[in-house]
Amino acid sequence: MATIGMGDIKKGVRLELDGNPYKVTEFQHVKPGKGAAFVRIKIKNLKSGKVIEKTVHAGDKFEVPELEQKTMQYLYDDGEFLQFMDTTTFDQIGLTHEQVGKETFDFMIDGMEADILFHNGQAISVEIPQTVVLKIVETPPNFKGDSQGGKKPATLESGAVVQVPFHVLEGEMIKVDTIEGKYLEKAK
Repeated sequence: MATIGMGDIKKGVRLELDGNPYKVTEFQHVKPGKGAAFVRIKIKNLKSGKVIEKTVHAGDKFEVPELEQKTMQYLYDDGEFLQFMDTTTFDQIGLTHEQVGKETFDFMIDGMEADILFHNGQAISVEIPQTVVLKIVETPPNFKGDSQGGKKPATLESGAVVQVPFHVLEGEMIKVDTIEGKYLEKAK
C-alpha cells in the first residue's frame, strides 16, 4: 500500500489515520530556530466531517486510503436520507444530511450529478462540481440608482442565498462557486 510522508502533504491530499480516511484542509510548514522542521495540519474526517489538528514530523508516514469515487445522480430528499442513484446499475443509496454536509446540500437540485466517495464499500461523502448553474427564484427588484456596484440577496432554486449585483433579476440563470458560496457571473 502506498504511503505519504511529511514532504508529500499539501491541501487536498487524502490520508488514512486509525483506519479512517482524512483530507488535508490546511497545512503550515514550520522551521523552528532549533530542532527539526515539522508540518502542522488540519485534517477533515471524510466519514464524520470532524476537523482535527495534528503535527507531522520528518519520520511520520501515513497510508493512502483506498477510496472509490462514483458519479451518481441526486434524486430527492425523503426527509431522513438524500437518495442517490448509480446511473449505470440504477442502484440507489441513501446518505444522511451530515454525510453530505450543509454547504454541499445548499447547492444541490434534483437530477444533478455528484461524485460519491466510497471507503471500503461504504459511501462516506459527496462532492458536487465547483461551479453550477442555478436559477434565481427570488430577489428584490431594482430601484433607480441601484447601479453603483452594490449587492443584493438572491434565493436560488436549490434554496441557497447568495449576494448578486443589482442588475441580476429574478428568473435569470447564474453561475455560482459552490465552495465559496459566491455569485460568479450570469449564465450564457
